[in-house]
Amino acid sequence: MLNAARNAPPANGVEETHLAAIAVKGHLGVMGTTTRKSSGRPDVSEALTGLQQVACTNTALRRASRRLGQLYDEALAPTGLRGTQVSLLTQIDAMTLPTNRGNAAGPTLQELASQLSLRVSGITHALSPLVRDGLVELMQDALDARVKHALLTSKGRARLAKAIEHWAIANRHVEKIMGSAKTAKLRELADQISTETFDLSAELRIPSRKRKTKAAV
Repeated sequence: MLNAARNAPPANGVEETHLAAIAVKGHLGVMGTTTRKSSGRPDVSEALTGLQQVACTNTALRRASRRLGQLYDEALAPTGLRGTQVSLLTQIDAMTLPTNRGNAAGPTLQELASQLSLRVSGITHALSPLVRDGLVELMQDALDARVKHALLTSKGRARLAKAIEHWAIANRHVEKIMGSAKTAKLRELADQISTETFDLSAELRIPSRKRKTKAAV
């Protein structure tokens, strides 16, 4: 499956609203190379011109992610699930299998957050409608009542099985348009970007995302 998510979660409205502003502020390095007018102030118009000539990786990936998200959501519409929800259900199911983890209770929310490069609060928010609809059950750990495990219900497994059939339709469409080799490469690059190698904490001298994540709940 293509996992934008793995589907880590989709960009939110605030991120989209501020995307242009972030780019102009210089994450492409454009502002640092612009000339200054006699007043000593940066020539913003020249910076914007330069910005338009530079291929922005961030913008391109967000645009591609939105388009893929729309495509999978369209395919999944008959199941009542969104692509991000199917990815989450799939991840829970995979991490629950005894052959993979030997943990019949399912993954903790912390483990899910780590696997999907999300915060625990994001996982909790994403699980809410799935728990409400009876697709996922949250269970307390046998040894620590503060720790919660996510487990698919029988209804959740049945819905996931149906969703995978529709997901496959979108997958086949992507491979038909891009070709199998390019699609495989896209997944490989997406997985690489999702690793901790892309953590910018050291350069910014701030605590890493992993260290900021709360203890398992």
